[in-house]
Amino acid sequence: MDGGGEGRVADQKKGKRRITSVDVAREAGLSRATVSFVLNDTPGQSIPEATRQRVLQAAARLGYTPYAPARTLRSGRSDVVLFVLPDWPQGPTMAELVDRAAQVLAGAGLTLVTHVHTGRDDDLARLWTALAPAAVFGMRPFTAGERAGMKRANIAAVLPSPEQSGHDVGSTLWLNGVGRLQAQYLIGKGHTRLAYVLPDDPRLSALGQGRAEGAAQACAEAGLPVPIVATIPLDAAAAAETVAGWRRPPGAVCAYNDEVALALLAGMRKLGTSLPVIGADDIPAARFAVPPLTTVAQDSGELGARIAAALLRALNGEPSQLDVLPDAGIRVVERESA
Repeated sequence: MDGGGEGRVADQKKGKRRITSVDVAREAGLSRATVSFVLNDTPGQSIPEATRQRVLQAAARLGYTPYAPARTLRSGRSDVVLFVLPDWPQGPTMAELVDRAAQVLAGAGLTLVTHVHTGRDDDLARLWTALAPAAVFGMRPFTAGERAGMKRANIAAVLPSPEQSGHDVGSTLWLNGVGRLQAQYLIGKGHTRLAYVLPDDPRLSALGQGRAEGAAQACAEAGLPVPIVATIPLDAAAAAETVAGWRRPPGAVCAYNDEVALALLAGMRKLGTSLPVIGADDIPAARFAVPPLTTVAQDSGELGARIAAALLRALNGEPSQLDVLPDAGIRVVERESA
């Protein structure tokens, strides 16, 4: 190798050109074929360890990184795992799930990309073409058309799998289980007439309905009437108007999430009244509410790790069934509001 390596490194750092395997071969003083075998970890090649280290050290000095599109062309897929999320407001619970899944996948050399799917048929087709993902996970089951598009794009690892077509992680973790536990907690405190208060965001209508249904199921099992259902914006005055409009006030209230619960607490303060309230999600502000908010917390990070592990099993050709029980990782955090 000539003595101009340091000068070339400085020149290349100043420029905009991508460092290629040709540059690494020149820096290492080896053939392009040898360098390519090492950088691509090509199987079936007998490369001496000293030569391999020489290539890797040269690559490190130059700041070489593999060119993702070229790698995708060679392998037929990228190192990307795609999470397709529903058009929900992406709060801390979802963020924790995605962050934990990303950590697990990164440990396997994969990069997690999220996409919020608004329901347009061509959105996902464009994603398959642009990303050529190694695996895809859907928070809700994919339609037959979406699944056909993934098959045409040769995406082998998909969750939920066809045999899990009725499986809906969103329903399982974020819907009935939360509402049921909220109602069961209040019933256990002796409350016999409940209300369920939902947000007025149309994107959350299905989630809200599912949580209210979970609370209704718990009431039916306890021989109690169906909860009163109301919808409010995140506004103290509107919440106060809703509470004041109840002809027969409930004994306690389940709120769709902590933000709705905080609006309810603020509205009741305006009225000079109070009712026990339980929220959901255990956002940081919940502990600072007046009074501090009793809420349902969810171990969404653990779910994210389980989803990532199932995708890795699928990529390895192993059984990848994702089992998520309705009450998995869901618990009540008791504070003073209920």
